Amino acid sequence: MRAVLATATFLALNLATRTQAFAPSSHIVRQPRTFLSTSRNTIEATATKRSMSNEIELPPGETLDSLLDVAVRASKHAGEIILGNAGGADVLKSKANSRDLLTLIDPLCEKTIRETVLETFPSHDFLGEEDVPPGKEASAAAIDAKLANNPSHYLWIVDPIDGTSNFVHGMPLCMPSVAVAHKGEVVVGVIHDPHRQETFSAVKGRGAYMNGERIRVGEQSTIGDAIVAMGSPPAEESMKMSLAALPVLMPRVRTIRMIGSAALMLAWVANGRLTAYWEYDLSSWDVAAGSILIEEAGGSITDLENERWNLRTRKICASNGGRVHEKILEALGEAGVV
Repeated sequence: MRAVLATATFLALNLATRTQAFAPSSHIVRQPRTFLSTSRNTIEATATKRSMSNEIELPPGETLDSLLDVAVRASKHAGEIILGNAGGADVLKSKANSRDLLTLIDPLCEKTIRETVLETFPSHDFLGEEDVPPGKEASAAAIDAKLANNPSHYLWIVDPIDGTSNFVHGMPLCMPSVAVAHKGEVVVGVIHDPHRQETFSAVKGRGAYMNGERIRVGEQSTIGDAIVAMGSPPAEESMKMSLAALPVLMPRVRTIRMIGSAALMLAWVANGRLTAYWEYDLSSWDVAAGSILIEEAGGSITDLENERWNLRTRKICASNGGRVHEKILEALGEAGVV
């Protein structure tokens, strides 16, 4: 495990630094079907055309622009707080168990994001990780409640510091994750990595970007070429499933990485640094922003039965799509990860 973390940290510390992320306008998109080819032409077509028959009616373009602007600003405000405490932070308490941590900085970052959002969108609803009791039952109930009763139709879904254990130990692998859902569909996502000044952003139908440059998933077409990330989850059931997967999946892929931040792993799948990332149990705030990055970059994000991810999905596989995605799910099934 120490070798895995050291490799991930070395990789992260040697990545390039850039500036900000925005995207051109659009109004109507179609939901993507599961990605079935890894050719470059198909990747680009998947990200821009969309192919399912069910159309998603988006907010006006000007509203989407404003949502993106606020999400970026809120993420960067929280990122400044994280950088200001980058040497590590004291643990305020543990949540579900001793591996599930909370610092004084987590609620401060969430408060900063919430205030930034409500200045511009006072009627919008908000779901932050620090508002919800620990445990998968509580987080599942929280997203159900928000989706069932939301007069504004807009829901901000926020993890103020994704990768809290990394943050506690001073590892630069932690960041805010901010998404906006409209009528239950994620339409804006921002993951801002303050340590490398990389802002990953996506708006439904406009593609995915890092610091204003278009990003796309990797081109690996066989599982043997895939760099696959997975979690080291705090919950006992998820831990058992992760350990069960390793001896089946590891011999089939190029390498496995455990980086300790779902947001970062999803962003890195979107820009091709990773080929895929799977996890047995995650909450909506862990995945929402990354989900739109993946799809807008031409990839797939599904549950472990290959059904398209939604805000209630907890078991995830995100990848560049096609045969790689199918083979990862096949390996997980053989390992008894259900």
